[in-house]
Amino acid sequence: MMSLNELIQIRRSLHRIPELGFQEVKTQQFLYQYLQSLPQDNIEVVEWKTGLLVKVNGAAPTKTIGYRTDIDGLPIEEETSYDFKSEHPGMMHACGHDFHMTIALGALTHFAHNRPKDNLLFIFQPAEEGPGGALPILESDAFNKVRPDMIFALHIAPDLPVGTIGTKEGLLFANTSELFIDLEGLGGHAAYPHKANDMVVAGSHLVTQLQTIVARNINPLDSAVVTIGKITGGTKQNIIAEKARLEGTIRTLSPEAMKDVQSRIEAIVSGIETSFDCKAEIDYGANYYQVDNDPALIKDFKKFMETSKYHLIQSDMAMTGEDFGYFLREIPGFMFWLGVETDFGLHHSKIEPKEEALEVAVNLIIEYLSYQTN
Repeated sequence: MMSLNELIQIRRSLHRIPELGFQEVKTQQFLYQYLQSLPQDNIEVVEWKTGLLVKVNGAAPTKTIGYRTDIDGLPIEEETSYDFKSEHPGMMHACGHDFHMTIALGALTHFAHNRPKDNLLFIFQPAEEGPGGALPILESDAFNKVRPDMIFALHIAPDLPVGTIGTKEGLLFANTSELFIDLEGLGGHAAYPHKANDMVVAGSHLVTQLQTIVARNINPLDSAVVTIGKITGGTKQNIIAEKARLEGTIRTLSPEAMKDVQSRIEAIVSGIETSFDCKAEIDYGANYYQVDNDPALIKDFKKFMETSKYHLIQSDMAMTGEDFGYFLREIPGFMFWLGVETDFGLHHSKIEPKEEALEVAVNLIIEYLSYQTN
């Protein structure tokens, strides 16, 4: 089994080279070179875009168990205290994917040296942060040749202490969708507003109306969020804006609510077009399906955790998004939180997860996969 120091060195090497979705060239190269250092007798490695599918052939397989890790970084300028900061300006592993990859490599290393009974499939998936790698990998021939019978994954949890694992039956993460709305009217001089169609005013009205969707169009017993996080428009203080752009996100606890929210957005935007005599375009960007944990597998995982030295807690549902939900829509499986105890949250430029959690996760996954394959 790999030592904590070995895991830390891998994590720090990966932390230095964050790359955006489907641009993970250096990351893929690092992973591939590491895999080449392992015994090759029972390992098959297949490249998929900038990701990898790694199959460990079991000694007497009756099933295939999948484990998925994401590999991309975020467009964030790092502000940690590390002496191993990102070497790529404007990019950072701020969501723990450097942790996730290291943990997968640690578990894979064990089974490369200790052949399991059943087949294992380690999925190094690109583009989780966008535009989304899970759905296209599920549809690929490469994946379907080695498609697992069950699948699981983890995500670091900044608010949980090291040694604590969190999960629940059923819905864990929400349905999510990006939201981009572009408005185009007629610009002009600020002194002649009657000769222009002001998109700053149109955009402002639109933001206000979008906030009525959850309050007045979603069942109070359901849950949804519509957030506009960025507005851009105009070029100068005395020029009426010809264009405006709204950027935001939608989150719901059911696929049906997501459809309802999007339908209502389209109706409101159509009304803005009429009211302000402008053109509008809506782009939903990356859409992620809910992470819905298989109840039977969670019950079995809880049974397994009774024999573990680590602490399992019941998690609450979260409005965070994860494209691992697409795997769970087709394959029985689950996701759990891994405590990493840090003051800053996911996607924060100062997040510094505790590296002791690497050893916790690797040990747990090795033990769980051994439990599943015996």
